[in-house]
Amino acid sequence: MADPTRPLPNLVPQPDGSWTGRTVLTPTSFTTRGLFTLPPSKVIPVIVVPGIMGSNLRAATSPAMRANAVLDPGEPAWRAPNGTFEGLKTARKWKEFDPKKRQKILNARTLEVDNRGDIHLPLEARNYGTTEAEVRQRWWGEVHWDSYGRLLYGLQVGLNHTFEMDPLDNVRVICSHWKNVMACDPARWGVRGIARVTEAELDKHAAYYYPVYACGYNWLESCDASAKWLRQRIERIISFWTERKRECRQVILVTHSMGGLVARACAKQIPEQILGVIHGAMPAFGAPACYRRIACGTEKWSPSNGQVDNIKAEHVAEILGELPKDTMPVMAAAPGALQLLPNHLYPQPWLHICLVNKVNHKDVPREVVHLPAGDPYDMYRDTQSWYRLIDPVLADPAKLYNDTEVVDVLRRAVDEAERFHRKVLDTYYHPNTYAFYGADPEHMSFGAVRWVARDPAAGAVFTESNIKAAARTGYGPGGGRRVRVEGRTDLYFVPARQDVAGDGTVPHQSGAGPRGKVSQLFDVRGIDHQGAYNNDATLMLTQHLIVKLVQKLQ
Repeated sequence: MADPTRPLPNLVPQPDGSWTGRTVLTPTSFTTRGLFTLPPSKVIPVIVVPGIMGSNLRAATSPAMRANAVLDPGEPAWRAPNGTFEGLKTARKWKEFDPKKRQKILNARTLEVDNRGDIHLPLEARNYGTTEAEVRQRWWGEVHWDSYGRLLYGLQVGLNHTFEMDPLDNVRVICSHWKNVMACDPARWGVRGIARVTEAELDKHAAYYYPVYACGYNWLESCDASAKWLRQRIERIISFWTERKRECRQVILVTHSMGGLVARACAKQIPEQILGVIHGAMPAFGAPACYRRIACGTEKWSPSNGQVDNIKAEHVAEILGELPKDTMPVMAAAPGALQLLPNHLYPQPWLHICLVNKVNHKDVPREVVHLPAGDPYDMYRDTQSWYRLIDPVLADPAKLYNDTEVVDVLRRAVDEAERFHRKVLDTYYHPNTYAFYGADPEHMSFGAVRWVARDPAAGAVFTESNIKAAARTGYGPGGGRRVRVEGRTDLYFVPARQDVAGDGTVPHQSGAGPRGKVSQLFDVRGIDHQGAYNNDATLMLTQHLIVKLVQKLQ
């Protein structure tokens, strides 16, 4: 039987090609041997690219950047909460912020990525030589731990521990987590059958070292700017390993939500430096939920939620903004947020204006207006119609722009969203791309947004023309809008609830957008949007796909 060993912290690569490790002296009575694990010399870094609001932001520390009007340099501006207690505390804090303060804090031009976020490694991490100091150097602190910690840690351990020695028979065996991947029912990944990972494929996989990195970004800025930031991170990581005499030519990107748009734009610039991309819960065509949250505030309820989840949704709305006066100042001039709107490829129409009549004691809806009728960006640039996405009066409570400039600023932000959608992305995907999405009726999403009002049945005739031309007379609770039709009939429109299967945020028709353009697309049931990677099935699928990508190497 082999002597007992204890794992020591992972070795550190040196410029001369060697590895160094650190340990401490122990008493002679302590006979357990310390064990360093020597990684392979060929390296494939894996980089996790988070979704919107998944990156920690702080007030800029560079003198070259504009100072934040509320925060001191380096002070945290945005950190999504980890855990229930922190969530309640964060909700109370943000609920007290008025629209003016929200706009000043989350001013994209005054913020930078913050690497000081929480990292909560499990106790077992020491058994694999993984330390917080090591992973913080790989920028894990840039991203929201509750959303991505399990993915980061699972990949770091899983990818780099493929085989082990059976302590009784002293023969090589496949690690248990890889046995689980190999045995996973393909139905959990939304497919009937799949080419399972083989031991021969694991042999090839095990010839490489997979250091796992995160890449946070300023999600308020254009995804094009974030793609350039990601490119710099990729080039820096590859240089780090090659300068230490390791063979490192390509990386693998694992993305979530908006991070998929960022990664696609980056991959288009440097496809040869990327071995492959795995997209999770990406709004390939955008999401009507984005219109709903800018125009109406954040929804506080879903028909898919139980009582506890709806209580959580109320607290999320308090953080993100319950009313348009809260959300519009942050999102209306932020190109990154606007790039999540339904783009020119999203199935139209998806914005409907409905009237409800009482017929035989039952409410019967009648859709009167269907939008957009053509170019969606023209609708986003419209600041006059009552159903407009952006109200210039609500968009700039802090008066960061003068009265004549604000409309131009808002329209330029929409212009940037259109340029990114049409010119940068369009239908591009890296040649080696896999994607999974949710199309679950248990996680309802906005496939469309409907403004609904009750027909007063007072003799007025409502048509597409006079409804579209109605004048807005005010806002109501819950994001509703009061309008007057032909100067005499008042209606009160409220946003309807979620209407299609999805993941709670991205509807199935957008999640399935990569169909026919990627190597394989997976419809994974049972995932919610924010926690898409906090799921055994998606983590195993990601590991499975990474092994398949490695097989493409010559």
